[in-house]
Amino acid sequence: MITESLTAGLRRGLAWFLGLRRRCLVGLFVLLCLGLAVFGIVLVLVLWTLPVFGGRASIIPQSKETRGMVYFNDVAPEVPWSIHVVKVNRSRQDYALHSFLGRGVFFGLAPVSSQLALLPAEWGRPLAAVNGDLYLNLPDCPGDPEGLQIMRGELVSGPSTNRICFWTDMDGQPHRGDVRSRFQVTWPDGSTLPFGLNEARASDAAVLYTAPVGASTRTHGGGLELVLEGQEGGPWLPLKVGQTYAALVREINRADNARLIRTRAVLSLGPDLLARIPKLEVGAVVKISTATAPDLTGSSTAIGGGPTLVEKGRAQQWPGLRMRHPRTAIGWNDRFFFFVVVDGRQLHLSAGMTFAELADYMVKLGCLEAMCLDGGGSATCWVGGHVVNSPSRGNERPAVNTLVLLQTVKSAK
Repeated sequence: MITESLTAGLRRGLAWFLGLRRRCLVGLFVLLCLGLAVFGIVLVLVLWTLPVFGGRASIIPQSKETRGMVYFNDVAPEVPWSIHVVKVNRSRQDYALHSFLGRGVFFGLAPVSSQLALLPAEWGRPLAAVNGDLYLNLPDCPGDPEGLQIMRGELVSGPSTNRICFWTDMDGQPHRGDVRSRFQVTWPDGSTLPFGLNEARASDAAVLYTAPVGASTRTHGGGLELVLEGQEGGPWLPLKVGQTYAALVREINRADNARLIRTRAVLSLGPDLLARIPKLEVGAVVKISTATAPDLTGSSTAIGGGPTLVEKGRAQQWPGLRMRHPRTAIGWNDRFFFFVVVDGRQLHLSAGMTFAELADYMVKLGCLEAMCLDGGGSATCWVGGHVVNSPSRGNERPAVNTLVLLQTVKSAK
């Protein structure tokens, strides 16, 4: 009897325990389903409220475009990518794009934020900026932009066969493409000679130097240097693109490293050229042409870069293996300019982009035209007084020049 009672009790206890276990499991399953359902609803709501850009969540505040300028950080953690975009309304009459040199109005290297600290107040208020061209940091010409640069109408660096250019024409319309130098000096006897501008001079080359390059020409190795002044009543410095100047030979120096001042230019002739130069005397008049192809006469802003990313709305292609790196680009359509900086070389933050990936991204932004600027450790995006991206070296790397969005003082608020 006792054994049977114990057995029956054990059976009832076991049945109760198994039933409780089943009820707990059912309850846990129900709670899990409810939790997943709530999570799914929340996720859908979040994704619904964020615009989707190329399958990735973007935080672009579409409703704020009327302010004229919008900055947003587009992230794709699955790659990962961290992309910084400044979108500028081109209809704003108080906005203008300008280039700036590394040491303000002089050649040199400095971080973007340091360059902007040197902007003259009368130019306007800087709203956003990105790093500009690649550079040749040679002892003879430190901080020399590799390509064309026009700064508030002043021609400070000539075009390069290795770089394309971004420029605005006399009507303020943007352009992208190859620009070729037609710079030449015409001697009194009518013969001509091509020259470079504000760059290291080779022994068989002629280079015209103006004040932005620094205190002197920094030339060496012999040759001849002609100190030039403008003729009274004629156009002269600061140098403009697409112009012809009549210049008076004020001095003829057979020593190197002539001094530079704002009112004079120096035409430096390498020693291997001297046999081809007609005999000159102080007081002679030479003609200096700053023509280009295409004609950029009237351009107030230009900066070198490359390669082309988007042409007439179509992304360009790069066959073969391409590496991801930090990138800087400028693009535009009929309504907007876009500054784009892609962080890179940072394993958990952003891998960087290939040219093809960046070209596709610029097309998705709506760009009809786009081109790269200098990338790598130089890639910097500055907005409203701060660097907003994560430079690959952990801090800003000095840049040779900057492309900056200014709000004119007259209209700034």
